[in-house]
Amino acid sequence: MPKTTLDLQLQTLPNSPGVYQYFDAEGGILYVGKAKDLKKRVSSYFTKTHDNGKTRVLVKKIADIKHIVVETETDALLLENNLIKKHKPRYNVLLKDDKSYPWICIKKERFPRVFSTRRVIKDGSEYFGPYTSMKTVSTLLELIKGLYLLRTCNYVLSEENIEAHKYKVCLEYHLGNCKGPCEGLETEEEYHGHIKAIKEILKGNFKDSLSEFKLQMKQFAHDLRFEEAQKIKEKIDILENYQAKSTIVNPKISNVDVFSVMSDEEYGYVNFLQLSYGSIIRSHTLEIKKKLDESDKELLELAITEIRQRFHSNSKEIYVPFKVELGEDLKVTIPKLGDKKHILDLSLRNAKYYRMERFKQIKITDPDRHVNRIMAQMKTDLRLSEEPRHIECFDNSNIQGTHPVAACVVFKNAKPSKKDYRHFNIKTVEGPDDFASMEEVVYRRYKRLLDEEQDLPQLIIIDGGKGQLSSALKSLEVLNLRRKIAIIGIAKRLEELFYPEDPIPLYLDKKSETLKVIQQLRNEAHRFGIEHHRNRRSKTALNTELEMIPGVGEKTIVELLRHFKSVKRVSNAKLDELEAVVGRARADKVYNYYHKNQNNL
Repeated sequence: MPKTTLDLQLQTLPNSPGVYQYFDAEGGILYVGKAKDLKKRVSSYFTKTHDNGKTRVLVKKIADIKHIVVETETDALLLENNLIKKHKPRYNVLLKDDKSYPWICIKKERFPRVFSTRRVIKDGSEYFGPYTSMKTVSTLLELIKGLYLLRTCNYVLSEENIEAHKYKVCLEYHLGNCKGPCEGLETEEEYHGHIKAIKEILKGNFKDSLSEFKLQMKQFAHDLRFEEAQKIKEKIDILENYQAKSTIVNPKISNVDVFSVMSDEEYGYVNFLQLSYGSIIRSHTLEIKKKLDESDKELLELAITEIRQRFHSNSKEIYVPFKVELGEDLKVTIPKLGDKKHILDLSLRNAKYYRMERFKQIKITDPDRHVNRIMAQMKTDLRLSEEPRHIECFDNSNIQGTHPVAACVVFKNAKPSKKDYRHFNIKTVEGPDDFASMEEVVYRRYKRLLDEEQDLPQLIIIDGGKGQLSSALKSLEVLNLRRKIAIIGIAKRLEELFYPEDPIPLYLDKKSETLKVIQQLRNEAHRFGIEHHRNRRSKTALNTELEMIPGVGEKTIVELLRHFKSVKRVSNAKLDELEAVVGRARADKVYNYYHKNQNNL
């Protein structure tokens, strides 16, 4: 793969947690690593000088980079583990087996025990994890023990054994750590109520349990048992700062393929995640160029068949965002809640990141395709009959009614065309009347374009609400351009887009590229107009007092300002200094004007 492509991959990596994979020129995997910030971590390989010889050799061999975005560092660590064991990259150390990570088991029993284990046994028990820290497991188990009194013995608590009084309560009962289900002192229903609450804790729902824990802390404090209250507080702090909900949480989700899709005017992007025992072992995003404006459903069905063949997937179940027709014996699940929906959302997130990165790369390598995509998107979003290759935006600018001006900025192919920008000094309107000013400048602009037979825009944007839009429409009517050019108004407060003869405004997605282009136009028009307005006010402020001096003309004023730089310095200048610049006669007029005024004060 060319070096330029590798550079582009480095430039467009996201600043998100995830796992990165390095490949050589033949497509062989060299290394798998995890990162809190993918862009920062991967870039460091290529910007730092490495002391380790193997690292230098690795960097030289890298020809391609792939990555998978996840939500937390914990997810990245576990995913890295899975990928290393699957691919066994040459430059990775050999990782331990899954059993090296602890799980929390809720045993399949009549009165379930809850304990930590490093072995997952398929006996119907529920397992939560894996966790990357035994400290976390201990904290969770300690929290559970503090909130719910559960048995720790391994007795077989069948109805027959309990009724036969086979067991006696142990020390844990007398210490208040167990309610004695072995002697029938706690009902199965009550016990399973606690188990249900514990499952919520292990899934990350700490709200109810933390509330109860905080009540315990307050009670300890009320009873002046401050040391115990402090211990409870430390546990709360640990749990509040820990994100128990991991992407890789449920080992029951096994041998499943997950697919998500998103598209734009030209391309579709289908992400594929392959899961085994709740762990992601493969991620791939397929980019599909549209031929006949295919729907997301058509793109997804095409991609699922292609990807499953390409990766030789034999999974009997797939998760997808909507119903698909695949014509084979395959279970199709459309997740709505829980871990399954969480994994589907993660797949969509990876598709979005891939799409954004491709946009950044295309903007550099293929600007024409980038422009074509934005133009097609704007045509659709703004309900236009043709692509807005040439857009003009108008903005009025006046402060307290003085020096009213207007600005027209021009974008061609979604980029500023500054040579076509135009300023307008308002000529026919007295006072601060934005509506009349807008009517004047729109008329003047397009009257001139028509007279000079220049190209007209496909879209006009008026910075303002319905009033300014109506004023601009009047001028287009007079010029017989009313239905020949599309025109919209944009209100600043809520970014509402107004259309002629439509009382209901259009609201675009705040993150849409169409809205960003419009906002850029509006902001540029505002900047350009304010700049001209400021220059007019400055020029007037400088010239006003000098122009009031009898017998002093424009040429004299220019010479004085060029030499003295300001009106104030002119007024403070000595007679001989003025004479050296403009001659005796004009110097006398200027000097006498200021000194006469000063003498009268």
